Amino acid sequence: MQYKELFGLNTSDSLFEENADSPLFQNLRDFINLRQLYDAGIREVRTKLEILDEEFQVRYDHNPIHHMETRLKTPRSIIEKLKRRDLPVTLDSMRENILDIAGIRVICYYIDDIYRMAELLITQDDITPIRTRNYIAHPKANGYRSLHLVVSVPVFLAERREMVPVEVQIRTIAMDFWASLDHEMRYKKEDDVPPALRDELRDCAEAAAALDVRMQEIHQKLLEKDQQPPATHIIN
Repeated sequence: MQYKELFGLNTSDSLFEENADSPLFQNLRDFINLRQLYDAGIREVRTKLEILDEEFQVRYDHNPIHHMETRLKTPRSIIEKLKRRDLPVTLDSMRENILDIAGIRVICYYIDDIYRMAELLITQDDITPIRTRNYIAHPKANGYRSLHLVVSVPVFLAERREMVPVEVQIRTIAMDFWASLDHEMRYKKEDDVPPALRDELRDCAEAAAALDVRMQEIHQKLLEKDQQPPATHIIN
């Protein structure tokens, strides 16, 4: 097994040296099986969202979802997160304490589409909502906006069923555009970003949010008497 390929490390990496005796490294087979489980959870949730998107296209001639991106948190990132929280670097600790190992980013056209997809997802019989963080209604201090859900989805294996947590981030194209560029500029440079530029980035986030609202209003006017159901916004 190549540590560099699996963990994004090599034997000269300090993170490897510090955690060489960790169960994450010693029980490679268990870790690989667990990684496959989280990957299956991603595919289960993605399939559900794709089905909903296709249904809206057929019934209302509108696809709420522009595109989706998926990711599995890297072993390096998992270890660093556990160590930042002073938690054991073990498989059990990883499962119990990190809810965003499996992640899906859902990019929607309009704000209403975000809430519509979220509500339809979390009300499915086999989905268990775990956590909701609404950064659209309550933006972060830097202006970041997105709806973050953590849901538990069943994955059926050969001999058992496992419930797997998956983080779902849902945002508009404008929110994603801003967040991607903000991350690119801030990545590993948080202390080097002058306050004036932070203020300017926050202003850009406000401008993107205002554009989202205007585009939503235009979309609603064009729909007029369309049969597409309104989003109920049960998520606050």
